[in-house]
Amino acid sequence: MIEWFASHSFLEQVFLLSGIVGGIILLFRMILTIIGLDHPVDVHAHGDADGGAQALTIQGISSFLTMFGAVGYALFHGGVVAGALAIIAGVAGGLFAMWFMQRIVRAMMRLQSSGTVNLFAAVGSEGTVYLTVGKDGGRVQIDLANRLREFEAISADGAAIPTGTAIRVQGVEANSLIVAPVDR
Repeated sequence: MIEWFASHSFLEQVFLLSGIVGGIILLFRMILTIIGLDHPVDVHAHGDADGGAQALTIQGISSFLTMFGAVGYALFHGGVVAGALAIIAGVAGGLFAMWFMQRIVRAMMRLQSSGTVNLFAAVGSEGTVYLTVGKDGGRVQIDLANRLREFEAISADGAAIPTGTAIRVQGVEANSLIVAPVDR
């Protein structure tokens, strides 16, 4: 194997090493991701960064190295183009791979959801009392974000609202909804 590698020109060796190192890193990261030991990419920590900074991730750099090596080696070793053009084509292929990897990671991150419910989104919503609501609290069920959810609630006027009564959310106080019976 070493003899085969040594039989190549210096530029071919650079292309080969780049492609092999980048490919091994990509393969290693993919295996870690599949078995669940990879740490997720935190795009939100760099949310204000420009696209170039977001592309400088392990995935982006290893994609660049892999494609730089593969394209450069294929064009130069095959005698298709001279060394300078093979380097330019390798850089172009690497930049495209880096950009493409960035787009894939961004698309995957858009699939992620924090699961945090914004209580203020419930203001104006209607639901029913689950456990009697009074000035000291109770529980209500509201359809919020296409899901039936249960929340702590207090009565808007302090009067008890019995279980099963239709209510409307008037506001939010601390972590409780302020509710009043619906006039029907």
